[in-house]
Amino acid sequence: MQRIAIVDPLDSTREPLRNLLLGVDSVWLEAECARYEFFFDVIHQSNPDVVIVALDAERNKALQLISQLNAEYPELPLLAVSSDNQAILQALERGAKYFLTQPVVLEQLLAALRRLPQKGTSSSSPGGAPAPGPQQSVCIAILGSRGGVGCTSLAVNLGCSFAQDANNNVALVDLDLALGDADVALDLIPDHTLADVAMNIERLDVAFLRRALVKHKETGLSLLAHPVQMQDVSLVHEEHLQRLLNLLRACYSHLVLDLSKGLTPTDLMAMRMADIILLVAQLELSSLRNVVRMLLTLGAEEGLSDKVRVIMNRVGSDFMEGDISLKNAEETVGKQIYWQIPNDAKAMISSRNAGMPLIQHAPRCKSQQSIAGLAQALGDKNGQVPQPTTKPASGGSLLSSLFGGGKKK
Repeated sequence: MQRIAIVDPLDSTREPLRNLLLGVDSVWLEAECARYEFFFDVIHQSNPDVVIVALDAERNKALQLISQLNAEYPELPLLAVSSDNQAILQALERGAKYFLTQPVVLEQLLAALRRLPQKGTSSSSPGGAPAPGPQQSVCIAILGSRGGVGCTSLAVNLGCSFAQDANNNVALVDLDLALGDADVALDLIPDHTLADVAMNIERLDVAFLRRALVKHKETGLSLLAHPVQMQDVSLVHEEHLQRLLNLLRACYSHLVLDLSKGLTPTDLMAMRMADIILLVAQLELSSLRNVVRMLLTLGAEEGLSDKVRVIMNRVGSDFMEGDISLKNAEETVGKQIYWQIPNDAKAMISSRNAGMPLIQHAPRCKSQQSIAGLAQALGDKNGQVPQPTTKPASGGSLLSSLFGGGKKK
């Protein structure tokens, strides 16, 4: 992601350019300034990857600014924008590397951005300051086959396991907007929530984002909590989430998204933007039936079902022992069971009641050991995740019972 700062005193040209930038997933509008004389300080504070300077408001001030920026930050790509070809030539002479003509159109903007140096060609931002986040990230969405299968517990403990590596910078986003409780599981009282981010989406930048997240001191996991008031759920839209996740991916090495059970528009957007979808199930009929239904639904949108990894939770639970085997489950859902988390009710319940993740409350319990192994497997940025090898069952008694048919002949 390229972080861009723009300066243009004219509202009539600055606002269309801003709107174009907001519509491009691969860029982030880091700063927007309406005064040439203030822009040098803005650059010093925000450390963008690219600068766009509009020339038409006050050409002499704009050209002087380009000269200053070129002298102070010679490696910083400068784009000059003007409707006057003579002004553009003057900007190129002063150190601008690229240009755009007014009015800027999307195809022209994308072509210019493609010509810019790719992120990662320099180890630091302008001025020698470290870049605000890693160049790559892993985004994992966690979806439940029904309520109560353990999605939030998995999301919290998976995030905390990722955070144990000092090289990782991990954020958990609670997207169960109405009934989320990741904050309770971590015993955190956030000052800001997703609703605050949505209401301030136009001024969202790295500094605002970091203030919006609350950090769990013991593990290092950062949390962006669900809205406190249920009426605020309607404030969060999928376009807000798209902008938010783009910025989070630029700042964090690992993102964990705890989805709701409603397959809402925000849930679907989260799954589109995720690298991996963990579909959490249990070895019982209603859960497996919903896995099949969800896979059919996700399969209707290209690319979603390929991301799904089925996680079987609470394996070995007494009340399910012997009813449905893992082999039956795989034949039914048509995918390998990617990971099994053993039943460890005592440790899990006491951990939740204490408001502590397992790695802090019961680090040696079998559930935590399994989740730590899952974190290690998923943390591989090379994407070495096995694909399903089994095919959907053709009509056995289990599959028939899931969909209400299949009388024995």
